[in-house]
Amino acid sequence: MQLIYKSAALYEIANRLLYGRHHRTRYRGIADLIPPGASVVDLCCGPATLYHRFLRAKKVRYTGLDVSPSFIDALNKHGGHGIVWDLLSDKPLPRADYIIIQGALYFFLPNPSPLIERMLAAANREVIIAEAIRNLSSSAIPGIANLAKRLAGAAEGSDAVRFGEETLDQLFADYAPELKRSFKIPGGRDKVYVLRKAGAPVAVQ
Repeated sequence: MQLIYKSAALYEIANRLLYGRHHRTRYRGIADLIPPGASVVDLCCGPATLYHRFLRAKKVRYTGLDVSPSFIDALNKHGGHGIVWDLLSDKPLPRADYIIIQGALYFFLPNPSPLIERMLAAANREVIIAEAIRNLSSSAIPGIANLAKRLAGAAEGSDAVRFGEETLDQLFADYAPELKRSFKIPGGRDKVYVLRKAGAPVAVQ
């Protein structure tokens, strides 16, 4: 596991460099979809920035899952709830109103559908998936392309294959009955897909 996935500080610095002034916007765009008091399971949660900066104040019941013991230990020490979890296993996910994955679906290429199915099975209400559609690995800005490739390298070989908007839209076309909406987060680097569990109640925010 790379050093950047052992240090919350390095992880935050890297993401600020990659997303610039839209760093907070990418989290706020997800947090705005979660009503106060809901239960949330956040897959590949990293240092749980979404929880600490945006969801904690909404009094959600949050569980972060990540393969990094360092991230999970820090989350638990700072009042959150985290579990070390290998999402490549077929173990059923913890149930929650909202199951989220942000910027990490590409780790499960070439076939992310089994993970999406497990997310739908665990969701009481909705599945929220946000993924980059602009690949910074090919950026012309000095240092940014190399940094993006290092971030992608958390999954072996994952920097060789990434999503684009077209391939993501093709993937979620298979989930047309569940797809509630999709939209780009300001800055245009990430796209969000919201899948509603069949028969789930409509949340009041």
